[in-house]
Amino acid sequence: MTGRDALLFLAVAALIAGTGVMQSWNSALFILNYGLISAIMALGVNMQWGYAGLFNVGVMGFTALGGLGAILVAMPPVREAWAAGGLGVLGGLAIGLGVIAGAIWLWRKLPRGRLRGLALVGWLIAGFFVYRAVFDPAVDAIESVNPAATGYLGGMGLPVLLGWPVGALLAAGAAWIIGKTALGLRSDYLAIATLGIAEITIAILKNEDWLSRGVKNVIGVPRPVPYEVDLQQNPDFIALADRMGMEVVTASTIAVKLAYAGLFAVVLVLLIWLTQAALNSPWGRMMRAIRDNEIAAEAMGKDVKARHLQVFILGSAICGLAGAMMVTYDSQLVPSAYQPLRFTFLIWVMVIVGGSGNNFGAVLGGFLIWFLWVQVEPAGTAFMTFVTSGMAEGSALKEHLMDSVAHMRLLTMGVVLLVVLRFFPRGLIPER
Repeated sequence: MTGRDALLFLAVAALIAGTGVMQSWNSALFILNYGLISAIMALGVNMQWGYAGLFNVGVMGFTALGGLGAILVAMPPVREAWAAGGLGVLGGLAIGLGVIAGAIWLWRKLPRGRLRGLALVGWLIAGFFVYRAVFDPAVDAIESVNPAATGYLGGMGLPVLLGWPVGALLAAGAAWIIGKTALGLRSDYLAIATLGIAEITIAILKNEDWLSRGVKNVIGVPRPVPYEVDLQQNPDFIALADRMGMEVVTASTIAVKLAYAGLFAVVLVLLIWLTQAALNSPWGRMMRAIRDNEIAAEAMGKDVKARHLQVFILGSAICGLAGAMMVTYDSQLVPSAYQPLRFTFLIWVMVIVGGSGNNFGAVLGGFLIWFLWVQVEPAGTAFMTFVTSGMAEGSALKEHLMDSVAHMRLLTMGVVLLVVLRFFPRGLIPER
């Protein structure tokens, strides 16, 4: 990292510190923590696009799977729901997997022709009805168990930090399925496949209440850090807050956010070290050679599709890890909050503005773009309030200008992207 790169990071750090001085340290730490998560997510997308040129527009789906992993590990099991239909759900899923495996076996073993097609269709139809006959009653039984508070199976009741690698594994598994079907085709087919899988994933989380409570949301996810109320009742912490001249409530909130920041920073530093080591290794040079000229790399004996699948899985796993961290920080899973605008478009802007192919550029973009995303709307509100302060109340122009504040984020992202592409076409910290 050069001196110019360090100055860019210092400038972003100054913006976050300025938020703490001008607004509140709670706001600054909120930006910092989500900036750390965004930087990790940008690292995952940068591995796919910057290393290998893979166009993944399904970031939202992999992030959501990571969040689901945290829920499945950390939330306590709902024993009444398991007793009502847990075995039925497991049996139905096993039947579904058996039907898919049987279909693959028939496709491979039977000779080509009408017989194979008819056998495959008959097998799938019969398997579908058997699957639904076992699965649906079990789901109804689970969702009827105290639906206002639970209505789902819950998790395993393990420490939430174990849910982070599980979330990464769920995202990696989905990436393997997509990669086996879509990699090797044109990049637009990969984009369509990833976008479709992302939308399917969100639809499942919204509708399968037995798994994730659907739109009723999972709340109260266990934390890896102390709760504010516990700190507020701790005599030592109260004494520390008094010595610092802070209110106990404010001090406890800041302490919890600092603890999260420490955890997230450790993960980010570890990932930067690993991704930098991978980028500068023979594997990283091979990936960039494949990205720059697939035909030449294949002529040199490189298995392009296998390497694409490898880096696609790794990048998706990092996005899943970030998703699990986000659910842990929010202490809730809200499937309806996974919007492509925030979890796909915004991450891509981070990578492009920071500099695709450069890990430090992706991290810088993560912090900078998230800061702008959070601060533009309040800054726009203050600016429009100043501009319209002399206008009469009820003025159509004043109402129009104040209503336009809601669109300041999108306008700013577009302007930032255009300016960076015009003057820094390879990003603020370009690949070297």
